[in-house]
Amino acid sequence: MNALKSIFAWLGRFLEKARTVMLNLGTAFVLIFITIAIIGGISSSGPQTKDPSGRVLFLAPEGTIVDQEVFNSDFLFNFGTDSSTDQIQTRDLIELIRSAAEDEDIPAVFIDFSSTGFAGPTTAINIAKELKALRDSGKRVIAMNDRLSTTSYLMASQASEIWVHPVGSISVRGLGGMRAYQKELYENLKINFHNYSQGDFKSAVEGNTRTDMSDNDRLQREALLKPIWNEMKALMAEGRGIESADIQSFADDYVGFFGEAAIGNIAYAEANNIIDGTKSFPEFRQYMIEEFGLDEEAETETYKTISYNEYAKQIDDELSESDNHIAVITAEGVIMEGEITQGVAGANGVVKQIRSAHEDKNTKAIVFRVNSPGGSIIASEMMRDELFAAKEKGIDVIVSMGDYAASGGVYISTPADYIFAEPTTITGSIGVAIALPTLENAMDYIGVNFDGVVTSKHGGWDPTQAIDEDLDKIFAGWGADAYDRFVSFVAESRSQSYEDIKKIAGGRVWIATSAKEIGLVDEIGGIDDAITYAANMAELEDYQLEYYGQKLSPEELIIKELLENFDVSIGEPKVLTALNGLANIYETLTGIQQPKALLTCEDCLIDIN
Repeated sequence: MNALKSIFAWLGRFLEKARTVMLNLGTAFVLIFITIAIIGGISSSGPQTKDPSGRVLFLAPEGTIVDQEVFNSDFLFNFGTDSSTDQIQTRDLIELIRSAAEDEDIPAVFIDFSSTGFAGPTTAINIAKELKALRDSGKRVIAMNDRLSTTSYLMASQASEIWVHPVGSISVRGLGGMRAYQKELYENLKINFHNYSQGDFKSAVEGNTRTDMSDNDRLQREALLKPIWNEMKALMAEGRGIESADIQSFADDYVGFFGEAAIGNIAYAEANNIIDGTKSFPEFRQYMIEEFGLDEEAETETYKTISYNEYAKQIDDELSESDNHIAVITAEGVIMEGEITQGVAGANGVVKQIRSAHEDKNTKAIVFRVNSPGGSIIASEMMRDELFAAKEKGIDVIVSMGDYAASGGVYISTPADYIFAEPTTITGSIGVAIALPTLENAMDYIGVNFDGVVTSKHGGWDPTQAIDEDLDKIFAGWGADAYDRFVSFVAESRSQSYEDIKKIAGGRVWIATSAKEIGLVDEIGGIDDAITYAANMAELEDYQLEYYGQKLSPEELIIKELLENFDVSIGEPKVLTALNGLANIYETLTGIQQPKALLTCEDCLIDIN
């Protein structure tokens, strides 16, 4: 095992040095490009912002919609790779849609959400409702795609008209997904999995310990998926003026193809008002020219249009000036120790933001946006402690739950004075996941023996060895204590008894409407509702919102702005990609040596694409 650790340690040091070297090279490249751009007069002239008058707003967000934009510390390292790191803040997208609805200079909006990712169903539903409001305002909304997935069709269904390429496809699959059950795999590899999880519904480790889905997991997943899917179907059907049953029939029988055109799929969709019809790209371009006029300023023949980014720059932010601040802080992604990165609510970073907020004498309330399936116990404790530090100063804490606020997401919500959740928020999962693999049989099979000198009974134990009776009791007690602590925190937070919370705990996940009925949340509503409630609770007649997020250095801001404005790409640096891949393997392999108790809810994650 020591030899294995030595290999991992050497690999880690090598990868870190390699990352540093390549990052410096990448930074140098970008700086050289900036110099050339400045010398060439690119920076001085810059991209010209178009007058929106009479132009169709082209709304095609590329990337993932997130509550709070995050830049990894090595975002330059990942610059130019195939994996998209583009992020669109939910509030920015909503503000743009609402502005377009009120803008008399914008005659129509062309939407294409085929390159847009959604972390969860709630965000997708909320954006679809904003597009519905855009259409209801009287604005003409047009959708044109070659392929439509479940979520992109959800967006397109809110348009006044939907066009699809004649040999495109529509893949409205509904919700769900399959999980791999790997018990037999680990048995074949002679790896023993010891499950110390707490909660009959806590299924996060089922994939390692079973060959099929448990009855409890199936029950709770069905209870989540059905109301969310019903909400999505209702929106699709209302947008198209058809019945929800028509959408269900289409999803059941006409899934579509992913690698090639599904002509029959398109014919059925047109005949049943799933779409309005088909147009090739030249036909659609001519259609838009006839409807909205030829763009005389364009280099090629096209219709009058203005891009998402161009229009966003022209929206006037109405910033209120007030000494009363409401801090909006986001915990988005898996809760882990360390700094905030994409998909990770790093406790160190979130704690810094909470501390900065409560140390600001102008902060009168904190709206804590939780969009997380959970994660580390200690990281959750760190956030929880800092929120209580804010409350001790008399600062109200209001929680707004997003797509997910489960397990650790519930844990960090316990300091809240009041909890809002979206109708389709997934919450609960009050339980503890502990799965510890041991390799004693594998070591024996390959002929590896361990011997040494220790100063205590278990001083030389690691996962290459068997778990004896004493260790088994220790790990089981560890899980039981963590579970007891979790239930107690929730009971205190919700002003309920320990016994009452334990009845609805057990690791079970709930849709928000059900969670409200059992007292896990206070009110169904979005982040705007949470902000309004926070202002009323703090008795604020006027206030200013302070969104806490990551601050880029001046150099990083320059590079980011340059890349966004000039659409710069250096192609795929294969060396960087390979090093990132090796780093991922390294992190996975070293993880087996660190048994951890997690407050996580893999049961909550839903495939919505």
